[in-house]
Amino acid sequence: MSFEELLDQAGGLGRFQIFQLVLFCITNLLTYPHIVLENFTAAIPDHRCWVQILDNDTISGNETRNLSQDALLRISIPLDSNLKPEKCRRFIHPQWQLLHMNETVTNTAEADTEPCVDGWVYDRSYFPSTIITEWDLVCESQSLKSVVQTLFMTGSLLGSLIYSLLSDRFGRKVVYLWCLLQLGIVDTAAAFAPTFLIYCILRFWAGLSVATIMINSFCLMSEWTISQRKSVVIVLMMSSYNIGQMFLGGLAFAIGSWYTLHLAVSIPLLVLLYPSRKLVESFRWLIVRNQLEKGVKELRRVAHINGKKNAEETLTIEFVKSTIQTELDAVQVKPSIFQLFHAPKVIMRTCCLCFFRFSNAVSFYGLVLNLQHLGSNIFLFQVLFGAIMLTASFLSLWTLNYMGRRTNQIFFSFLAGVSILVNTFLPQEMQTLRVSLATLGIGFVSAAMTGYVLHQIELLPTVFRSILMGIISGFHRIGAIVAPLLMTLLGYSLRLPWIIYGVITLLAGLVILPLPETRNQPLANTIQDAMHGLISYI
Repeated sequence: MSFEELLDQAGGLGRFQIFQLVLFCITNLLTYPHIVLENFTAAIPDHRCWVQILDNDTISGNETRNLSQDALLRISIPLDSNLKPEKCRRFIHPQWQLLHMNETVTNTAEADTEPCVDGWVYDRSYFPSTIITEWDLVCESQSLKSVVQTLFMTGSLLGSLIYSLLSDRFGRKVVYLWCLLQLGIVDTAAAFAPTFLIYCILRFWAGLSVATIMINSFCLMSEWTISQRKSVVIVLMMSSYNIGQMFLGGLAFAIGSWYTLHLAVSIPLLVLLYPSRKLVESFRWLIVRNQLEKGVKELRRVAHINGKKNAEETLTIEFVKSTIQTELDAVQVKPSIFQLFHAPKVIMRTCCLCFFRFSNAVSFYGLVLNLQHLGSNIFLFQVLFGAIMLTASFLSLWTLNYMGRRTNQIFFSFLAGVSILVNTFLPQEMQTLRVSLATLGIGFVSAAMTGYVLHQIELLPTVFRSILMGIISGFHRIGAIVAPLLMTLLGYSLRLPWIIYGVITLLAGLVILPLPETRNQPLANTIQDAMHGLISYI
């Protein structure tokens, strides 16, 4: 309990922690929308080929002057199998005979059609401007939309590994500030990208910093908060992501332009750099990295902010040494990542956490695909989605405090898996029940994730917490990529992808069983703490 005693001396939940919590919540609220930004900036509006007699106002012949827009559309654009105007082809010449044919007759004369060689006309009622309309990413180029999302997720995967390693080497605060600066500048620049290629490069670069902002904010918050209050602050920080989703839905509805939306969520991050400079480096990290004097200095600084009088006299180097002598003896050797190979318990726990994070991501994104059947109003969907997850986060707060970390994850993973599997075998006609179960499923997955975030922080040692969380976060990104790929199995069975989503969620709960319970336990600071401080099967 030595580090906990020092933190209690400086104030485990005082003015400094409240300032830090509010700042992180605001930052995360603005950071999370960057992950799902393409839901709106890359939305695909209805479109059709540009046609001269329809869209060139300077052309107005006698034969077209008295025709309605619907009539002109019928003779210019062929119909698809659903009797809707084709989005990617047009007639080479106007088909006047169609004006006198039965409306149910379709046009199949392929020789009379051609691609949209003169561009497209877009329905701008919902989305006045997106990157789709900016660079005509439709028809043959429609797959390029997924390229942007894949590049962003790839950048997030690489960034979580690279910057997490740097965080354990140079400190949480400096890397956090750099990533915040990088994300603000890069996504602001993306709003002015002259070409799609440059936009893709900038989004990849932005992805490098997103995961680290989230990881380091959790690390700093947990390492400056006493164990008894840790679950509350983690749940509040998780809730800021959910509020961020609702915020993005409302903001996108109010702002029609994709580049204005980019600026609206990016420029405030640059403004937040000023108060973020007042953050304090983790005293735990400084001490376990053999920087005792700096650690004591930061501890006194926090004590002063929290109104602790005589901190200079009480928090002396000699007092700190006597309080954490065991930890100081354990870190006399400079920490090296290779020490993990001599810590089988830490490796096994990390493997369990990686599988849980991967499985959670697969089921999470699998359910997102199902929830999209709620309707075509993606603005409402985004707000509803955030509200469901926000409710689940506060529900998990009760289970975390009264049932523990392990029980929280096992219980909600079981409920999520069962809801997915039951939903899989319901007939399509029971649409209301299917949507309700999918909605409950995403809530259960979110509640399990809230407990997981807190559990992993308490399990992993401070000296390697950032890099291990970065590796685990990488498995989350892999799960996000695998989830939509599983939908390709629909060609073999309409139920197979959903069975996999449900089963892998149940397995995620099982891998938590051998992990130790960490409720009201001090953070593990060294490899020795993680190996011997908690009772578990591994």
